Amino acid sequence: MQPQVHRKGFSKDFNLMVVGQIISILGSALLRFALSLYVLDITGRADLFAILFAISNIPFLLSPLGGAIADRFNRRNLMVIFDFISSVIVFSFFLLLVGGNTSVLIIGIVMVLLATISAMYAPTVMASIPVLVEDNKLEQANGIVNGIQALSNVAAPVLGGVLYGVIGLKMLVVLSAILFFLSALLEMFINMPFVKREQSEHILPTLVKDMKVGFMYVVKQSFILKCMILAALLNLILTPVFVVGSPIILRVTMRSSDSLYGIGMGLIDFATILGALSIGIFAKKMGIHNLYRWVFITALLVVPMAMSVMPFVLDMGYYPSFILFIFSAVLIAMVMTIISIFVITIVQKKTPNENLGKVMAIIMAVSQCMAPIGQILYGLLFEAFSLKVYVPILFICCAMLLMTVATKKIWRHDELV
Repeated sequence: MQPQVHRKGFSKDFNLMVVGQIISILGSALLRFALSLYVLDITGRADLFAILFAISNIPFLLSPLGGAIADRFNRRNLMVIFDFISSVIVFSFFLLLVGGNTSVLIIGIVMVLLATISAMYAPTVMASIPVLVEDNKLEQANGIVNGIQALSNVAAPVLGGVLYGVIGLKMLVVLSAILFFLSALLEMFINMPFVKREQSEHILPTLVKDMKVGFMYVVKQSFILKCMILAALLNLILTPVFVVGSPIILRVTMRSSDSLYGIGMGLIDFATILGALSIGIFAKKMGIHNLYRWVFITALLVVPMAMSVMPFVLDMGYYPSFILFIFSAVLIAMVMTIISIFVITIVQKKTPNENLGKVMAIIMAVSQCMAPIGQILYGLLFEAFSLKVYVPILFICCAMLLMTVATKKIWRHDELV
């Protein structure tokens, strides 16, 4: 077989998957945003939607099952099936809307069903990337896929808000169903290698056994276990800074206007896109032995973020503190994204294809479990130090410095092959 190392750009199959991802993720993001506005419109209660949103995130615990399925069946076919089922669910919801049979409960059920499919879909995609892309382009490919997800987080509120106001919920739901269906059609043309594995039992006990194999593989492979712990700690320590910390600091501490608050949060979201798309450049200078330097850089960047909310800077006026905070947050978001994609790429290179889906799913599930814990912890810290919000930020700096030392120590003898 002729090597493809010198091919310029990506293969047709990867490009098709990327386009399908753009369409599918956009459809999902638009629908989630539209439903949030609709619930607020019909109930006037933000707390009710917050509860629904939290419940809809529970299915991510099913990611390991999705990983086991991704390793057992044709991943191209799985993506087609998942998008097609999503289209059917959304179109069924549209029929209920037309019949006037909608309620908060039905919306909650729709969100949980779509979140369940998403939990299965994500590890399938992550396990498909190494099959469609050469090793030397894996970081860049992961950056593109992550960048699409980050871009949807930025575009959905803007585009969703406009479409919700112009065409209304019903037409937006139809649009979402069409987007899922188009994504399924595109994915049908992807040519993805697949070798059917032997199956001695019925599918359910086989999948349970596969999940157990996946967990044991992650635990026994110390290198992969270290990567999972690093990803989990990043989600525990840094992710809540942007989800909980930034809104509190910009809105409460700095008392930003609606427009400046939107600009600030938008720039932070945009930074994750830049980080994802620039991984191809930085990956050449990154290695497992110098990863601690990137963690150390993140720790240093937290210092000016803490300074931005110290009394002497706040006394200088609004703009110096706002600019210093956003500048630090943007750089941290970029570096965090680069580290995350680099670590995921290492795991993909180290993991055999038959275990890729399970390993990716386990890492994703464990990492995502850490984010809510960090959000609750930071919520309590920012409330306790509401008059000295720089204290919890300095706590983050200390935690990242400890991570720097730990990262340097635990990967001292590891080599990336």
